[in-house]
Amino acid sequence: METEATQRPRDEDPTRVDGAQPLSGWKPADPGPLGLAAFAMTTFVLSMFNSNLVDAKGTPVVLGLALAYGGIVQLVAGLWEFRTGNTFGAVAFCSFAAFWISFWALNVFYAKQIGGNAGHAVGVYLWAWAIFTLYMTVAALRVSGAVLLVFVLLTATFILLAIGASGAHETVTHWGGYVGLATAAAAWYASFAAVVNSTFGRTVAPVFPLSGR
Repeated sequence: METEATQRPRDEDPTRVDGAQPLSGWKPADPGPLGLAAFAMTTFVLSMFNSNLVDAKGTPVVLGLALAYGGIVQLVAGLWEFRTGNTFGAVAFCSFAAFWISFWALNVFYAKQIGGNAGHAVGVYLWAWAIFTLYMTVAALRVSGAVLLVFVLLTATFILLAIGASGAHETVTHWGGYVGLATAAAAWYASFAAVVNSTFGRTVAPVFPLSGR
């Protein structure tokens, strides 16, 4: 006689950080931890400069990471989330991949063309991302506590950076960097939890599901 545990569909993965399940008949690896790791590392490195913990002259080191890991790798993770049927993960990872690619392009190709209103222009850019992150935070209320924390902190990060850029307030930008470091830590934890839980086949690091599954 089968128990409730053995009656669970073969392709259901209770260890996923986002609670989504792959399409029946095929079980791909969870792309979520990869997307979170790519986002976390790029955010961490940029936030070290935004917080003024590292000399700003080294900022260009962020650009290659933004393009390769935060951009391309996170985009790949987002595209695979479409295949698993996870709308939230697909929208989040593809969008923030575009953020990092646009950040790279802005600094490499276009920043010098902005002229004297660079602060206000960058501020508009950051405010737009703050709005997007805020409504994704609402959606994260049905994902997991780990992911929700990432989006709450990221919303605060964008708001602080937008205020700092718009008014040339270096102190506010530095605070945005500190909150960005907390955001990176939260994203790294969510990635770590998903990888470890999947590897061990049980919940080792809790992500506090909120979807009611």
